[in-house]
Amino acid sequence: MPKIIGGSLHEHREQVRTRVFDALRNQLYDRGFDAITLAGVAAEAGVGRTAIYNHFPDKEHLLVAFVEQEAAQYVTRLAEAVAAAPDPVEKLATFVRLQLRSLADHHLPPGSTLASALAPSSYRRIAAHADPITDELRGILAEGVASGVFPEQDPAIVVPMITGALGARQVVDVPADELGGAIDTAVAFILRAVGVKPAGNQK
Repeated sequence: MPKIIGGSLHEHREQVRTRVFDALRNQLYDRGFDAITLAGVAAEAGVGRTAIYNHFPDKEHLLVAFVEQEAAQYVTRLAEAVAAAPDPVEKLATFVRLQLRSLADHHLPPGSTLASALAPSSYRRIAAHADPITDELRGILAEGVASGVFPEQDPAIVVPMITGALGARQVVDVPADELGGAIDTAVAFILRAVGVKPAGNQK
């Protein structure tokens, strides 16, 4: 009988998932999705191959579950940070910073690679996790326009332009000691793009 990790079956399952996700994260960053095997993830996680197959029948299911958990946790952090910002300008700046920090910290394969590596239904499940993030951005822009902080603009055009800019890895692929400055530059760029006048030039 497999050894139970933790004090209950539920705790055992959660700890197995945590170990497996940590191992997957390491291997995604080091090797890329194509080189990953369930056996290799199980070995790094220190769990039996049978145990990992009980949770995930193949590496596609593993990746989808991993992204869903990571995305849910990130969306919660993003919503809380944006809600704590005092005004639409700070909300947008917070949104941009968190998006770029997340981009710098995570190295999942780009969308085109995922689209070709996964079944369409699995890719749609992963892509759907961008919806709450896009909704958060749309809400910030609507609040800014309603309050007169941002000029009137079409979110159907502006939202995808901002999300496209924030998906550019070149912004964050810089030495660690330059990342903060790069993100500050990007924040200033996005604020100008939505019509926020620089401090001291409010006329």
